[in-house]
Amino acid sequence: MHSVLLVEDDESIRAALRSALTERQFSVVAVATAAEGLRETAAGPVDIVLLDLGLPDLDGAAALRMIRGISSVPVIVVTARRGETSIVQLLEAGADDYVVKPFSADHLVARMRALLRRTNTTAAAEEQRVVAAGGLHIDLLQRSASFHGQHLALTRREFDLLVYLAERPNRVVTRRELCDQVWAASEKASDQTIDVHLSWLRRKLGETAANPRYLHTVRGVGVKLVVTT
Repeated sequence: MHSVLLVEDDESIRAALRSALTERQFSVVAVATAAEGLRETAAGPVDIVLLDLGLPDLDGAAALRMIRGISSVPVIVVTARRGETSIVQLLEAGADDYVVKPFSADHLVARMRALLRRTNTTAAAEEQRVVAAGGLHIDLLQRSASFHGQHLALTRREFDLLVYLAERPNRVVTRRELCDQVWAASEKASDQTIDVHLSWLRRKLGETAANPRYLHTVRGVGVKLVVTT
């Protein structure tokens, strides 16, 4: 069940929307002022905000900017403003979508569900850009890695090699596979080159080939990154 924060000062509209959204299996918190909306947003968590612009204590556009200062929660602006310039300004201020009054509950809910699908897809994609294996935490977007909370100073090739192994924990990866997938086609690596990079990685992980903890060589086959639970 998705949670909705409804910020609407008109009591009759607020009650009607709360009822319609509850009937459609949303969990709704409804408030009448921008201050209450900001407080609820900060308290979180909330999946989506419906923000009316005509609030008694603060202009909705200003409230939107303040929400964006504390949260990336999806926001649908509810507005009576039909001008293109006003809509563009709202989107640039941080709104994810908008609906123009008057509107039906079905129309609003369709827009909400579409936005939630996009948001959930993006979140899942972002989550997949982080690789965690044992004490390793690798952020693919930032191209950074840490080991038990300590930053690892890795070269570009060391990082690529570590990522490839960490994405395949406890699986033996052949040197041929590392050569094809980690090194560019124009600079094929020799076994010695791969071994040197593995040695550098081991040193930075505080281990040696003779006493490995994570990077285990399988003689005659390749190497695997061992992760124990």
